Amino acid sequence: MANASNFDFEQQRKELVALIAQSAKTPGSYETAIKSLIFHRREVQTEPILCFYQPSLAFIAQGAKQVTLGNETYIYDQANYLLSSVDLPVASRVTLASPEKPYLSLSLRIDLRHVGELMAENIGVHSESIPNDRGISVSRISESLLDAILRLVRLLQTPRDIPILAPLIEREILYRLLMGEQGNRLRHLAITGSQSQQIASVIGWLRTNYARTLRVEVLAQEAGMSVSSLHHHFKAITAMSPLQFQKQLRLQEARRLMLTGMDAALAGHRVGYESPSHFSRDYSRLYGAPPVRDVAQLQRQNHVDEFALTTYELNSTMAEI
Repeated sequence: MANASNFDFEQQRKELVALIAQSAKTPGSYETAIKSLIFHRREVQTEPILCFYQPSLAFIAQGAKQVTLGNETYIYDQANYLLSSVDLPVASRVTLASPEKPYLSLSLRIDLRHVGELMAENIGVHSESIPNDRGISVSRISESLLDAILRLVRLLQTPRDIPILAPLIEREILYRLLMGEQGNRLRHLAITGSQSQQIASVIGWLRTNYARTLRVEVLAQEAGMSVSSLHHHFKAITAMSPLQFQKQLRLQEARRLMLTGMDAALAGHRVGYESPSHFSRDYSRLYGAPPVRDVAQLQRQNHVDEFALTTYELNSTMAEI
């Protein structure tokens, strides 16, 4: 960018910092008058927290974060945006934050139906080759995308404008994403019958039926794919197999249930484990400690409130991103 552009970018970022801080005065996650828009504030670095990302755009106005999907780690800060195009279980960690200079970010939920509508109306927004990348990625934010995000956040200062102007600006943001370097994944997800959409449907089934016994052959048949094709494309997007994906869903939900007071044996049974010892082994591999010890440690460290905000829940609207 030229010097003038750099100055404009920094001014816009600082304005976003002020606007988010105005709504998020203490650590936590905050819904706004724009239903799809959520603000987040943290004042200390956090330990990795397992959570569930839904299709969303995230931008950090101040601070930095690290997100791990499978064995792959994505680092992003105020120069980048993160796009999650499908539902994914990840480990999220704020890496740069302090009381004097808190981590301040926003997340904007993406409705893939609107992506399809935009593609249908614009000849220039079309799908190219089948994407082979993950369902989550980080890219440098463009001036045009940052400008649209800022204009959307500014609408919170004039609530009467939100019903008319917010949908228009959200549509513009979607267009910017579709035309950007991550657009091909979004475009392919919006095409009926595409492999990306088939995998998204499988992910939706796993979210709803995570406690049921999983037969990959049946899952592949329901998706209209061969078993080998399902494994290949599922892992390409999620960095894990369907069985590994289901296991993460089960263990995250079990952890949430125990943090609400349920004992370990019942929590394991509730999420689909028939053997308490099997549940304990899987839990220890994922969280680094047996269920009872891990939950006690979380409670001692006062991580329960933050975990409750970010963990996967069946009835949640959007986890922090």
